[in-house]
Amino acid sequence: MFEKVLIANRGEIALRVIRACRELGIKTVAVYSEADRDSLHVRFADEDVCIGPPLAAASYLDPKRIISAAEVTNADAIHPGYGFLAENADFAEICESCGIAFIGPSPNMIRKMGDKGVAKQMMRDAGIPVIPGSEGVVGTIEEARSIVAEIGYPVLIKAVAGGGGKGMRMCHDNAELETGFQMARNEGEAAFGNPDVYIEKVIEEPHHVEIQLMGDTHGNIIHYGERDCSIQRRHQKLIEECPSPIVTPELRTLMGRTAVRGASTINYLGAGTMEFLVDKDRNFYFMEMNTRIQVEHPITEEATDNDLVREQILVASGEKLELRQEDIIMKRHSMECRINAEDPERDFRPAPGQITSFHVPGGRGVRVDTAAYARYVIPPFYDSMIAKLIVRAESRQKAIDKMRYALEEFIVEGIPTTINYHKKILSHPDFAAGHFDTGFIQKLGEQEAEKSAQIT
Repeated sequence: MFEKVLIANRGEIALRVIRACRELGIKTVAVYSEADRDSLHVRFADEDVCIGPPLAAASYLDPKRIISAAEVTNADAIHPGYGFLAENADFAEICESCGIAFIGPSPNMIRKMGDKGVAKQMMRDAGIPVIPGSEGVVGTIEEARSIVAEIGYPVLIKAVAGGGGKGMRMCHDNAELETGFQMARNEGEAAFGNPDVYIEKVIEEPHHVEIQLMGDTHGNIIHYGERDCSIQRRHQKLIEECPSPIVTPELRTLMGRTAVRGASTINYLGAGTMEFLVDKDRNFYFMEMNTRIQVEHPITEEATDNDLVREQILVASGEKLELRQEDIIMKRHSMECRINAEDPERDFRPAPGQITSFHVPGGRGVRVDTAAYARYVIPPFYDSMIAKLIVRAESRQKAIDKMRYALEEFIVEGIPTTINYHKKILSHPDFAAGHFDTGFIQKLGEQEAEKSAQIT
């Protein structure tokens, strides 16, 4: 078992890892930028090291500074959390070369799954259904035209190294293809240092469903069921739930086995997520694999009574998985709302600033993962998430009701947040009935714009 883990991240995920390490008797090291000097992960870790100025490129994204902090504090492992360097194969390789354990998959696994074109081809070779499209990188607009002529519009042009909606363009005709192709390449180059793109057919009315996986060094891989992440804006998730309202027990078994088979092709190690699109007829298609712990992992923990971060640390240290597949049971329904410092009235524009008043809801079946507090300043340099509000209940409807009550109790003053917007979604009859897809928020905005136009 590790003696000391450095957490190469910030905010609520850093606190989450600190708690898991404490339960395992492991000392922790927090790293922080100058903007995060007063953050809770700095206060609650056993040791802390300032690694640079506020900009992430000079602190949380600088491998040299993080490795130096690990060496100075004699940390024998690094947990990357999510985002930043969590899926950076070069960083994982540096950790290996320095004799520091990387709590995650191997550099080779990260590279294979991080290149979405390569990952898609590997899954196709393994007999896993993939979204129709290019079989690899599309290098020229002429090649793009040829592919679209075969699969038809609409299509998505996607950066191979993309994520969070960056480097992605939807095209409905030849004119949009011409401009979207170059724009996606430019965004991929700017955001990820890689201009390569591939093309996929757009699946109509899809649910975004992901399967939580965990693998150990002894060849065991299991899944923990699915999460539905369809409520999203600009391809960034807002509300997630577990289990999915569209997934039947039979489909869960099939998707789980499929995801395990895909992960087994690279003998996957650690926590990871296989992402699928599920159409209205419950056909599912592989999208990508995230080789890290996910933001939304708590709903799987609450629905199945398992500690994924603890298990992630254990398997990274060489332990066998504690559970077998038959031990994983969906015991209840869980739901998560991401409370962001954003203004929904201004197209979800980030709204950093000082929180003047802060009160989190509580009670049975309510969990809040946050690093915020009253008088805390949300910095403008990082992700805008303030907290994750998670509830669990005996049924989906009861989970929705409990979430609505919890949102009423959640007080964040001083800055705009998404709290009221979440209330609006949860009160919508289509959401309550499970009649939604990844375009739900866009359709909701169009409906509101139409009503506003009629009034005026």
